[in-house]
Amino acid sequence: MGDTARDAQTQARAALTTAERAAEWDRTRSAVRALRAAVRGGVADDAASRALVTMDASNYRRVPVAVVAPRDAEDVAAALAVCREHGLPVVPRGGGTSIAGQATGTGVVLDFTRHMTAVESVDPATRTAVVQPGVVLDDLCRAAGAHGLTFGPDPSTHSRCTLGGMIGNNSCGSHSVAWGTTADNVEALDVLTYGGERACLAPGGDGVPERLRAGARALVDGELALLRTGFPELPRRISGYALDALLPEHGRDWARAFTGSEGTLGVLTSATVKLVERPGARVLAVLGYPDESAAAEAAVTLLPYGPLTVEGMASDLVPEAQRALLPRGGAWLFAEVGGADEAGARAAAERLCRAATGDAATAVDHALVTDPAGQRALWRVREDASGTATRMPDGSEAWPGWEDCAVPPERLGAYLRDFRALLAEHGLRGLPYGHFGDGCIHVRIDFDLVHEAGIARFRRFSTELAALVAAHGGSLSGEHGDGQARAELLPAMYGPELMALFARFKDLWDPAGGLNPGMLVRPHRLDENLRFAPLPREPLPVVYGYPGDGGDFPAAVRRCVGVAKCRNPAGSPGVMCPSYRATGEEKHSTRGRARLLHEMLAGEVITDGWRSAEVLDALDLCLSCKGCRRDCPVEVDMATYKAEFLHHHYAGRRRPMAHYSMGLLPLWLRAASATRTAPLLNLLARTPLAAVAKRLGGIAPERDIPPLPRAPFLRRWRRELRRNPPGGGRRVVLWPDTFTNHLSPEAGTAAVRVLADAGLAAVPPPGAGRVCCGLTWISTGQLDGARRVLRRTLDRLEPVLDAGLPVVVLEPPCAAALRTDAPELLPDDPRAKRLAAAVRTFAQALEEYAPDWSPPRVDRPVAGQTHCHQHAVLGDAAERRLRERAGLTGELSDGCCGLAGNFGFEKGHYEVSAACAEEKLLPAVRAAAPDTVLLADGYSCRTQLAQLGGYRARHLAEVLAEALAEGNGNGKAGGDSRAGRFRLPPNVVRSLFRTGRPSRGTGSS
Repeated sequence: MGDTARDAQTQARAALTTAERAAEWDRTRSAVRALRAAVRGGVADDAASRALVTMDASNYRRVPVAVVAPRDAEDVAAALAVCREHGLPVVPRGGGTSIAGQATGTGVVLDFTRHMTAVESVDPATRTAVVQPGVVLDDLCRAAGAHGLTFGPDPSTHSRCTLGGMIGNNSCGSHSVAWGTTADNVEALDVLTYGGERACLAPGGDGVPERLRAGARALVDGELALLRTGFPELPRRISGYALDALLPEHGRDWARAFTGSEGTLGVLTSATVKLVERPGARVLAVLGYPDESAAAEAAVTLLPYGPLTVEGMASDLVPEAQRALLPRGGAWLFAEVGGADEAGARAAAERLCRAATGDAATAVDHALVTDPAGQRALWRVREDASGTATRMPDGSEAWPGWEDCAVPPERLGAYLRDFRALLAEHGLRGLPYGHFGDGCIHVRIDFDLVHEAGIARFRRFSTELAALVAAHGGSLSGEHGDGQARAELLPAMYGPELMALFARFKDLWDPAGGLNPGMLVRPHRLDENLRFAPLPREPLPVVYGYPGDGGDFPAAVRRCVGVAKCRNPAGSPGVMCPSYRATGEEKHSTRGRARLLHEMLAGEVITDGWRSAEVLDALDLCLSCKGCRRDCPVEVDMATYKAEFLHHHYAGRRRPMAHYSMGLLPLWLRAASATRTAPLLNLLARTPLAAVAKRLGGIAPERDIPPLPRAPFLRRWRRELRRNPPGGGRRVVLWPDTFTNHLSPEAGTAAVRVLADAGLAAVPPPGAGRVCCGLTWISTGQLDGARRVLRRTLDRLEPVLDAGLPVVVLEPPCAAALRTDAPELLPDDPRAKRLAAAVRTFAQALEEYAPDWSPPRVDRPVAGQTHCHQHAVLGDAAERRLRERAGLTGELSDGCCGLAGNFGFEKGHYEVSAACAEEKLLPAVRAAAPDTVLLADGYSCRTQLAQLGGYRARHLAEVLAEALAEGNGNGKAGGDSRAGRFRLPPNVVRSLFRTGRPSRGTGSS
């Protein structure tokens, strides 16, 4: 660990004598024992539980003593009593997405997301709801939505942020121009002070203990002039304590004064919040501008037209694939307009657009989006910016710290120009976006928070920017609170007199200083407790190349900044993170696993490095689905991190039996094929010996061993090729992956047939029986073996690469392994990149190399699964277009089937595997009409459907081949989804390898 990068806490601990450390340890153990005796909810002090909450979504890190998950207010009171007795600080925590460091602490963390998550009531008459602090915003909005109501503030983390955290930070969101901040929508709060006092906070203060009420009245009434003039007037003033809410002309609103106090005054146990009526219809107007300054200056001109939102972002934050969704421009304003019905909302939106694009306006283009699906797609572009902004366009890291300062909206353009000039002066870069209608700018800046010079520059820039924000009449925080990131600089905004009042207010509530110390008043320095300080300074020796992170594994782990999109609940769009959706455990989220890897590298809480049992336990339920590589805004790739960890964890050690039985699956299947023992093995799989084999192989007893075909695909194909060598047509190499070759040969036979109909002559690669992508070695972390397999494969494929032939891969995870894992495992072998560039999926090959081919018409609805690796790595646009051209209508599930190669077959994984399938896939298939074609290009997905539901799904190639055999489908392609395995008629099989373009009938060409 570096010297100047060490935080003050670590230095202090290093200075402790042995006796002092022993005394501290005894005090901590005593406190944990007392908590377990007093609290009915969970109390955890193990390394993994503590490691999971060392950080939030900020630059800061602190290690707590224990994590308490209270069941109710009585548990909170009991935990506070123990902490008072033992002198431990307390930090309330919700979803852990705070960006300023206020959700981290060194004492006891109160985790409200485990038990205190109820929407206790919704009253449509008074438009209020009573909620517990751990309620996720989306859950409240769903409950209120049944009455046509919603909660107005909506941060981009709405699927995982909690109401307690929103009240602690005074969160806002994109609709604040219409419905205000959280403080504007709070009616009453039930809180407990560190000293154990109960208070019901509301206007007037009748439910406030007399000690607090009298003390606050004396404080406020003694400084009326200062409180009436010392706070800037702007919609997003979040910084500091809202002491002006206690002025008599504001009704002495205790709830509003408490909101935004970041857990430093009291612990919230219940909240009564206001609800607003949901518009009958919404229309999204997206306005394009030349650059973000033009968009910023235009934002305030839209406010008179009553928009619900005015959000801004520049092109740097929009991935290339998403720009097609947006109108022309270098920056955009997202202005949502509501109305009683769609016609009214559209008319209002058109008025706004006319004003924005008139003669005196600066918008260069616009689009109106009325359909909900289109609006959701565009809002996802905006919401993902919170993670996308953590990487600069060149891939370098960018960090929060000046995430959300706000100025009066009419000054936003001028402020942005000054802000950019200050960035340039310090040699820094940032990508601004945010709530332009409220004058609030989010930006992540490419600070160097690892080295001494970079940290010093971070401090200088922060000090100067605080002065700049104050000069524009702004607030250091416009949404996320001050935390440790900005609290030290609050005097630049408020001056010494108001800061002294803040300190008196804090001491009135919390004279012992036990609640979230170091925030708001008497704060930690903004360059203390940086989460990067304990990480290794030099890259570790690792196997993968980590091209996006300069080959640096710690830098790859640092990608996770804690925005927690991986904590989306079951049923959310996308794949990430299937095991979290099944268990709800933080350690099974992508963020949780990244946190544990961070702490493994830090070595303070998790001390045994690659041998860590805590990291192994968390990664055990990672399905290696790669969903995070696509769905995580910063492209954390936990599947790769898991493979890397398993490689080091088991180096020189005996592995679990599943790693030998399924990690070496291609070898076992090849041996079975060579010895022609498939019939015997199938027979044995139906006897009691199968249970013994499964137990010895580490296979889940609930699983059936899949039957082996009498002959593998390659043997059949070679036989046909000897009879009918391929003739004319564009040659493509059809990859004989292990699953197609040894477990699902009908998919390969069908693919050859369809490719031939399209005029493409499929040929096997040289040494076809010996080429392999190494997938099973990779998924079990046997990376030395994977590299050996891939090198042998590349040796055999050199003629293919030299000839520039495309390589068509039917099995999505194999295609993904060749596309990404191969070049990342062999970064110094240029052949791996050439092979990756040659890989095509079945649909991609048809679209690219047979663009004039017309697929047979099937004209049936579809259901089934887009493979996780297809979603994450390959994309499914070509598959969607091919299905559309074939008349296959409907959408496939975007979730995870739960089998995920070896994962669902491993002992101990069956329940989670089945739960993943029950999230989206199985319900969609059950709801499908009787004539629905079940599609799943992945062998794992087909197997999961068969074993859990008795459903027969097929590869898209099989469906199209059957339609060809039946004369363009004639309404019969697909058959009963529970029928037996499909076999092409013998005369069709004989025609597969003949020259020319076969007919679509059942005869030979």
